[in-house]
Amino acid sequence: MWLSANEVFDTLRMIESEHLDVRTVTMGINLQDCAASSMHATCEKVVAKVLRVAERLVPVVEQVSQEFGVPIVNKRIALSPLSLLGAATGADSYVPLAVAVDKVAKEIGVDFVGGFSALVHKGFTDSDRILFYSIPEALNVTDRVCASVSLASTKAGINMDAVKLFGEIVSQTAFFNPRLAGLPCCKLVCFCNMVEDNPFVAGAMHGIGEGECSINVGISGPGVVKAAIRRLGLEADLGKVAEAVKRTAFKITRMGELVGREVSRRLGVNFGILDLSLAPTPERGDSVADVLEAMGLERCGTHGTTAALALLNDAVKKGGTMASSYVGGLSGAFIPLSEDEEMAHCAEIGAISMDKLEAMTSVCSVGLDMIAIPGDTPASTISGIIADEMAIGMVNNKTTAVRVLPIPGKKAGEKVDYGGLLGAATIIAVNPHDSSVFVKRGGRIPAPLQALKN
Repeated sequence: MWLSANEVFDTLRMIESEHLDVRTVTMGINLQDCAASSMHATCEKVVAKVLRVAERLVPVVEQVSQEFGVPIVNKRIALSPLSLLGAATGADSYVPLAVAVDKVAKEIGVDFVGGFSALVHKGFTDSDRILFYSIPEALNVTDRVCASVSLASTKAGINMDAVKLFGEIVSQTAFFNPRLAGLPCCKLVCFCNMVEDNPFVAGAMHGIGEGECSINVGISGPGVVKAAIRRLGLEADLGKVAEAVKRTAFKITRMGELVGREVSRRLGVNFGILDLSLAPTPERGDSVADVLEAMGLERCGTHGTTAALALLNDAVKKGGTMASSYVGGLSGAFIPLSEDEEMAHCAEIGAISMDKLEAMTSVCSVGLDMIAIPGDTPASTISGIIADEMAIGMVNNKTTAVRVLPIPGKKAGEKVDYGGLLGAATIIAVNPHDSSVFVKRGGRIPAPLQALKN
């Protein structure tokens, strides 16, 4: 990959003063050959394989980061969906598998490991149900394990039986240990049109269409994009804003692919994809909401926010795909409420509501993310929130997700603070009216007409 001197100097400026970083280098590992007839044997085989394949991941990533002068925030692992692996064991709980994975993740030194996952967008297997029921305990007794489930797709429709159950699982996960203030739910997400190569947690997994092992990179640069927009001045029209975002995305994509390919080369595994998602942090100046406000909005959440987000998401994707043939994952703009300092502030002052966040998800990269809700929210209401988001993804043929955090003992307007990358947020009110009768109907919402593309 050839880089001009100007690109190098631009990238250095972005790193030094505009919060550009590689958010994660994620190694995907196929575990299908670890299936065994007992849980104990399966855990032993999983630990042995992960240790063998990933033992050099952290030191190599840190070496590349130091040599290239590029901050790499997280090192992660994504595993094959563990519901598939657990099926052979005959066990009635997959908590031991989660514990084993958590232990090996700590031994290797990665920040998170994804793949405690089940794909149920069209129906359940017995193993899928066991994994669902294992989630509350598994996420409460582990520190680094993340769980994700596929509940819907454009091709299959929405599995409303799974949506109903998952709402209950979210609530049970939050209340399994109320003293954790909903923290385990930060590691739990559901998807419509789930992708197989997403390097970001909590949704990272190594899909069944993936190879034996791969390196996927997630890069982030909301501060860089904000600076590019502000350099245009207030006179530039929105076409010029889109062009500036696209050019910026092009540059940071090239940097991210360079890092990813070098890590892959040194580890001797395949380079997978580069996920160009503008993932914010709670650090000031590293906010997607700041980018939208740089376009001319007084506050993120006001009228015009959805249009501004649509411009941003589209320009990021166009710039990234111009720069690399291997852009994948989610790639766009994340709007995680607690992880974005300015967005959390907008929620605190009432500029952002649950309804506005839902509208924004129709054009952004993922969905309702890291949103704290009152602890007394009924499970059926959580399922209703999920159903709405799954419908947006299904009808628009895009990936959408829900990661909500019921906070035991807290009500709308109060705050929760997790610190670090998880940030802090004001608890947002949910609609008080009941949706339980609708949710309890169950069944499957059929796939939309746009699914018939053959």
